[in-house]
Parts: sequence; C-alpha cells; structure tokens
Amino acid sequence: MTDQLPYDYKRFSHSAGEIIVNVRELSDLGWTPATSSNFSERIDANHIAITVSGRNKGRLTENEIMVIDLDGNPVETDADKKSSAETLLHTMLYRRFDDVQCVLHTHSVNQTVASRFFAAQGYVRLEGYELLKAFAGQATHETMIDVPVFPNTQDMTSLAAQVNAQLDKGPMWGYLIDGHGLYAWGRSMNEARRHLEAFETLLTCELEMRKLQK
Repeated sequence: MTDQLPYDYKRFSHSAGEIIVNVRELSDLGWTPATSSNFSERIDANHIAITVSGRNKGRLTENEIMVIDLDGNPVETDADKKSSAETLLHTMLYRRFDDVQCVLHTHSVNQTVASRFFAAQGYVRLEGYELLKAFAGQATHETMIDVPVFPNTQDMTSLAAQVNAQLDKGPMWGYLIDGHGLYAWGRSMNEARRHLEAFETLLTCELEMRKLQK
C-alpha cells in the first residue's frame, strides 16, 4: 500500500513525471544515446527518485524510475531494478547541498568531445559570454568560470571524492568526465535544465572557436 511507504508516493510520482518529460526532450536532442545518461530529483530530505540503469531514456515510464535513500540504497523497490553505477555522484550532491533538487547527466556529442579535448588541461575556461548569466548567482558576463574535467574511472568513491574536493574550492554548477559526458544540477528541474543547456551551448562555442583558430 502506498500509505505504508517511507516516502510520499504523490511526491515521487510528481518527480517521476518531471524526469520523464524532461528526459524525453533531452533524448530528442540526441543527448542520451543508447542507454546512457542518468537523472534524479529529490523527493524529500531522505529520498531521491532516480532513473533505473540500462533503460532507453527516451522511452521512460514511471516504472523505470526508482527510489533510493541518500546512501544510494534502494527503497521499497523491485529486486530486478538497480540505479546507475554512478549513483554516488548524485547522492553526494544531495547530501552536501540541502537546496539541490535535481541532477542531470547527459552524453551529447559536444559534451563528450569537449571532455576529451580539454582532458589534459583539466578544465574548460568559459569567459566573457553573455550566457554565463544563466548560472545561478552570476550577474554579469564580465566573469570567468572553469568547468572541471575529471579523469574517467569505474571507482565512483574516488571520483566523488575528487568532485567534493573541487566543490570545496568555490561555486560549481557542473563538470565533465573525460570521454564520458556532463553532470549539471540545480535547485529545481528548471534550474538544472538551464545550467545543462547553458553548458551545452558554451562548450559548443569553445569547440567552434578552436576550429576558427586553426
């Protein structure tokens, strides 16, 4: 019975619906190829709705979104469902920031190419763009942000620790993983989408600039 669940089912259903609508749009853009990418939204202080691993994100149903706690453990979920191996990269953000409500991870071509191109440098510098004002707290284009590029690894504990250490250095709205894709987050689905789309456009601009400079 839903009234026996440790979380509010109506809130889960609302979060699942938001994930489904937004992820289908991202899939239509070609940002979630094959069964890649993973997405989550906070239900309450202790529970997160997250996409089930290995599913085509363009055809998600509510049955393909599960509930986990802040340690990444399944909550009242069928035994055949599991979340992404990268679940820790989601939960560490929710645990660290009470106001983070949504985490989006995509694999667009430009995000992936940028992650390879800038991997040796370790970051992508974005400077002087009007679209920098899309990021929460940024009020002017006369600024600069560095988007970290972390080495790819199957050791999520190590990767989460690297992300945490980078967050200690100052504000951050997203990061790249070499040969992998982009993580972005926000205080709502709308803000997370805004950050994700801003990163996509700015990374595309940086790649196009490199072509012109040849």
